Amino acid sequence: MVKTHKDLDVWKESIELTKEIYKLTGQFPKEEIYNLTSQIRRCAVSIPSNIAEGAARKGKKEFINFLYIALGSCVELDTQLIISKELGFITDEHNIFEPIEKIKSQLLGLIRHLEKKNAQ
Repeated sequence: MVKTHKDLDVWKESIELTKEIYKLTGQFPKEEIYNLTSQIRRCAVSIPSNIAEGAARKGKKEFINFLYIALGSCVELDTQLIISKELGFITDEHNIFEPIEKIKSQLLGLIRHLEKKNAQ
């Protein structure tokens, strides 16, 4: 039984991803601190934050809306990391794309589950 957002695996995974993002972007060129680094970090933080905010809302419909916002942040983060890779700031050995795909999948699964329950 889920009691709070802290019980959700997707929230836990997104917290871990955020920590990894901070470590990774700490190695970016210093001239990127107010540009790509800042944007990437904001997106990463947005994922667990929106999951938490949505879970605290009154109804499933609102929760679903916040999960979609978290999903949007997830794909935005993915795009920014692709750009970072293209610029040579990260490499495949950083293995940062796998957890993003897992979180996207978890978010979509939770959204489908809640939408199904909401339709009943």
